[in-house]
Amino acid sequence: MDIVLVTTVIASLFLVIGVAEPLASRLRLPYTVILAVLGILIAVAATFFLRTELTDALNPVAEAILGLPIRSNVFLYVFLPTLLFQATLGMNLRRMLDDWVPILVLAVVAVVAATLSVGYALSWASALPLASCLLIGAIVSTTDPSAVVSIFRSLSAPRRLARIIEGESLLNDAAAIALFGLFMGFVMLGTKDPSLGDALARFPVLIAGGAFVGWLAARVAVWVMALFSHHELAQISISVALPYLAYIGAEQSIGASGVIAVVAAGLTLNLTGPGHIPPQAWTNLRELWDVLAHWAGALIFILAALLIPRLLEEVRLEDFVLVGVVVLAAIAARAVILFGLLPLLTALKLSPAVERPYRAAILWGGLRGAVTLALALAVTESFRVPDGIQRVVGILATGFTLFTLIVQGTTLRWVIGRLGLDRLSPIDEALSRQVVAVALQTVREDIARTTENYDLSHDTVRSEAKRFGERLDAAVSTAEESADILDRDRVTLGLIALAGHERDTILARVRERTISARMAEQVLSDADRLIEGARTQGRSGYQRASRRSVAYGRAFRAAVLLNARLGLSGPLARLTADRFELLLSQRLILRDLDTFIDGRIRRIHGRRVAELLHELLARRVEAVETALEGLRLQYPGYAEKLERRFIRRTALRLEEREYTAMREDGLIGAEVYTALMQDLGARRAAAEERPRLDIALRRAELVRQFPLFADLDKTALKRLGRALQTRYVNAGEVVIRKDSAAKSVFFIASGAVELETAGQTWRLGRGEMFGQMAILIRKARRTEVRAIAPSTLLVLDETRFRRFLGRSTALQAAVRASAEKRGIEPQRLLPAGDDPS
Repeated sequence: MDIVLVTTVIASLFLVIGVAEPLASRLRLPYTVILAVLGILIAVAATFFLRTELTDALNPVAEAILGLPIRSNVFLYVFLPTLLFQATLGMNLRRMLDDWVPILVLAVVAVVAATLSVGYALSWASALPLASCLLIGAIVSTTDPSAVVSIFRSLSAPRRLARIIEGESLLNDAAAIALFGLFMGFVMLGTKDPSLGDALARFPVLIAGGAFVGWLAARVAVWVMALFSHHELAQISISVALPYLAYIGAEQSIGASGVIAVVAAGLTLNLTGPGHIPPQAWTNLRELWDVLAHWAGALIFILAALLIPRLLEEVRLEDFVLVGVVVLAAIAARAVILFGLLPLLTALKLSPAVERPYRAAILWGGLRGAVTLALALAVTESFRVPDGIQRVVGILATGFTLFTLIVQGTTLRWVIGRLGLDRLSPIDEALSRQVVAVALQTVREDIARTTENYDLSHDTVRSEAKRFGERLDAAVSTAEESADILDRDRVTLGLIALAGHERDTILARVRERTISARMAEQVLSDADRLIEGARTQGRSGYQRASRRSVAYGRAFRAAVLLNARLGLSGPLARLTADRFELLLSQRLILRDLDTFIDGRIRRIHGRRVAELLHELLARRVEAVETALEGLRLQYPGYAEKLERRFIRRTALRLEEREYTAMREDGLIGAEVYTALMQDLGARRAAAEERPRLDIALRRAELVRQFPLFADLDKTALKRLGRALQTRYVNAGEVVIRKDSAAKSVFFIASGAVELETAGQTWRLGRGEMFGQMAILIRKARRTEVRAIAPSTLLVLDETRFRRFLGRSTALQAAVRASAEKRGIEPQRLLPAGDDPS
């Protein structure tokens, strides 16, 4: 085939891609539907010109179009890794982990359910072998959520909902293709009734093998990219090679799932890349992948659509009945998951609630597309699959895809409108009217200043001012009619706005490099949780998300356990350093939010709401300061190093701004500017390096700060430091339960706890102790102790405490004072022993 002709055809396809997006916007149809329709029209037109005798001038072009080397391997080895890899790079993994239950249910359980539903329905309705029916079920079980996600975004649907659908789309391709590989093997071997147990038993092996290959490939790639830190194009080039090598390596080396390998590689790079790749290089890398994925997604739809006329050449009347069976079975299986299993998981508090209208939209938005056609093409190309089965698979997969695209795709926006998802809630309607009134008042003030500065004609100014004033009066009147918004709703809306501004501030700080790329994703995830918490549960949801942002997570607890039991300090050192930097970043951001409350929220929602938001913000600042103080006590000097690093990075940013301004003003030439920026880049690379944290707990330093241990000498302090164990607790966590055995005494290094006994409560803070009374009077504990802030506790066992009590007069005085405070006679306390060691 003439290379010039092929190049012309491919370039023309890119022209079609460029036209399709604005056309879809104008027609208010999903982008993928427009691509599929254009692809079918191109194929039909090429076939017509090739067969007609009206003209032969276009025959070479028609032959080039129909003769394009479109094979299933092109889709599976070129386009599919591109789409999957870009999707993993664009995901907010920390937020995805919050919704892993519904994502896995929709991605894995729903795929298996659809495969079985379609497979057994076809087996009942046709004479096809069960293996072939299950193969068809696996082919049609993948969904392309791009249409419903794009519409949800245009409607300002909850971010969590769009995130769940995106997570489903990423994993359901992997699950469906893995099942496709299993059943394809049975069909090629001629197994009519495969054992479902044997098939599913091989499923975990495919997944585990692919995940390991992808993880290993990504770790090697990140290591190499870190070595090339000053060569951005080299780093981007390595990222381009990564998904394809991972896919081929998994498929060809160990027979695992290449799709899973690509997903694992992308997730690993997403998690580890920001900490090893410079921020600008990481941003450029993701932008490149966005472009590659856009092209790949468009080409895979157009090229797959070119095949549809060929796949439907031998269609028969009975095939329409089987297509109907596939449609009904697939929709029924998805409906059972959405309206049966998801509500059950929500009732069990394993999944966030998804409102019924959104579930209906997800059901109708489960479009099928290029992946389904690519898998069907792989079956039709295989010489080891009988011809009759090839024909049926191609027709059913193509017919079902056309139904979802033409019927569901073109009516999806109408369905969403009928469900009421395209309308603002009454609260948002009222808020929008108030926002318009406030905005117009600000605009009037700015316009007045502008007209004065430019000395415009008085008649023109008077005419426009009158016109603008009429609009302002109408907006104020409309807003006053909506003044009945409840204060509770105003607080919720104010918190959503505050959290949104916090997210914008974080992004600005990341661009300025004040916040490192390592911390950016986590801080942004915390801001997203605040937005969603406020949106779904108001003030309580916002407060719950804010407490979680400073809490000790499961990974931190696991790292503490590894350090205590196995002596592996690396994970704990890394996570503690991350916590230090995270808290410093949060404190930096929170300091900027008071101005936004006074400048914006007060004008829209009033003084009472603004004061309440100030109070909530002050609590957050206090919680962050408390958590930081606890870390400073444990690791004195490390916070100072991080703060010095922050100052250096800020100074470098300001220095870069000055050089850029001088270059733009013509004060320095290109050569001088380049030299200055190279020197600045070297110093910035050094400043980006985070100081190393020595995880060896300096308990002697920590113990020395307790007034209770003031009378101990250095030797005793050293022994006591070795005897104490560190325990981290989150706000709300129970430290001591009632009626539990008394075995330890606790000293508060940072944070605060609340004691409850006999209907009375006490609060203890830093430097105080609890748990000693039950030990000394030899009775079961009658007190429940609960942390009211993330706290660091030092724990001493009973034997050492008794010995220590006998030698410390300060501790004896503290025990007596505590006993008197609780109405216990000090004489009831038992005498202590010797040395605490």
